[in-house]
Amino acid sequence: MPTGRRWGVALVALGALVLGARPAAADPPRPTDYRSTVTAVDPAAGGVEAEVVGGDAFLELRVDEGHEVLVEGYGEEPYLRFLPDGTVERNRRSEATYLNDDRQGAVELPPEADNAADPDWERVAGGGTYAWHDHRIHWMGTSRPPGVEPGEVVQEWAVALTVDGTPTEVRGELVLAEGVSPLPWLALAAAGLALVVVLGRRRPLVAAAAAAMIAAAGALVVGWGQYSVAPAGSGVNPLLVVVPLLGLVAAVAGLVLRGRPAGPTATLAAAAAVLGWGALRASVLWMPVLPTDLPYALDRAVTALALGLSAAAAGLVVWRGGLVPAGATPRAATTPADAGSGDAGAGTTPAGAGSGDAGAATGEAARADGPPR
Repeated sequence: MPTGRRWGVALVALGALVLGARPAAADPPRPTDYRSTVTAVDPAAGGVEAEVVGGDAFLELRVDEGHEVLVEGYGEEPYLRFLPDGTVERNRRSEATYLNDDRQGAVELPPEADNAADPDWERVAGGGTYAWHDHRIHWMGTSRPPGVEPGEVVQEWAVALTVDGTPTEVRGELVLAEGVSPLPWLALAAAGLALVVVLGRRRPLVAAAAAAMIAAAGALVVGWGQYSVAPAGSGVNPLLVVVPLLGLVAAVAGLVLRGRPAGPTATLAAAAAVLGWGALRASVLWMPVLPTDLPYALDRAVTALALGLSAAAAGLVVWRGGLVPAGATPRAATTPADAGSGDAGAGTTPAGAGSGDAGAATGEAARADGPPR
């Protein structure tokens, strides 16, 4: 396979990741500097649970069957309604219906948005569970809140409900999280890269495929940890899972086919996929609050190792000559000693030519003496 085609195949996974990285909706959970938590439901309401999902991104309400809950919008208008059978409805006339489509509320309200109008309910979920961007639970500014240090409370918040006819509040607080240094995680990535390079000196293609396979498997676990906790309809990118899964398949193919031309190509494609996945998730290495149900340290460690191992895998494939077209012989490096030997060989050429001249002269003499007897 031509070198250009090998590069093209290897970069398809990365290109697919980058082109498909835009989420289906505007604001899925992302790494953030803020942590919002529910501190109380007051008065306590049996069968009603509230939780912040994605650091400070979504407020999720779970209501058991048999209970009816009404959630107020920003103008005290009816916004959401949880029915006793588990159906969740949203008021089309509530301004919150449209403002909550964007984390910053940067939307143009349509003419039908009118908090004073009678509710116009539409079904949005079942099972008594629904999550939404609630601008009361996160910081709406574009810069850090003035005068607030990491670890301090930015604001306390409350969302008004009516639970089976009883006025209720979900209360919580928003905290500016302590910062995280990326240096330990970058060092871990470098250590993983160095280890694979050292181990791969004897059998580089095997080491490269194995490293890419481990990196892709780790990325798949971490990607699923982020994807699985995102609320339905939040726009979380399925490529968080799809790309490392394809990378894992490619890495296995690279290991199985390591003795054939397709093997290095598959390994390089796997490495490119994981590198692209890791590059788009690189902010987890320095953002303190992550949108995952995995321990944050595990998420960061696996992401860092995936980057280091996949980079090493790609480097080993290139170093081994895995990109050289089939049938071509890699050009050997020329050392100074080789160059000197070549010059010496060239220097003997005149002598050889001289010998040839002498031989020719002897032949002429032999012809003059006549045929041998």
